[in-house]
Amino acid sequence: MNAWVLRAIVLGALVVLLRAVLGFAMVYWPTHGAWMRVLALIVLVAANLYWGFLDGRKDRTAQPDPERGTDLTLRWLKAAVVAGVGSGLVAWLLDWLPNFDLGDNGLLFELTAAAAFIVLLIFIFALIGIGIGRALADRAAAKQAARV
Repeated sequence: MNAWVLRAIVLGALVVLLRAVLGFAMVYWPTHGAWMRVLALIVLVAANLYWGFLDGRKDRTAQPDPERGTDLTLRWLKAAVVAGVGSGLVAWLLDWLPNFDLGDNGLLFELTAAAAFIVLLIFIFALIGIGIGRALADRAAAKQAARV
């Protein structure tokens, strides 16, 4: 399985899971919606940062030369687009089921505006994580070289 496909499936499923949990929680605790939305956003951002961090650190450890590393930008862009559009489509389909309250958004909204928001969340924070991972791997390599 391609690396971007795995990321797209896992992160798309995470988005749908967070939206479903948020929908159920909003039914039972409607006055706590603001902090529940923020919590769901933090979980998604943290997952992207961490996975990007792992990718960046692994890539820089495998290839110390910055010019010869893997192109993680395209990998994460493809994963973000598929996860955003896929999660929008799945959320729209789940919204038709009884007892699922995912916002009653139309298909056009889910495949455009909602998908674009998810794409940006995944892509930007994964790239920030990649940058942090590469920087920390460079720092560790510099410390190791200074010891020798």
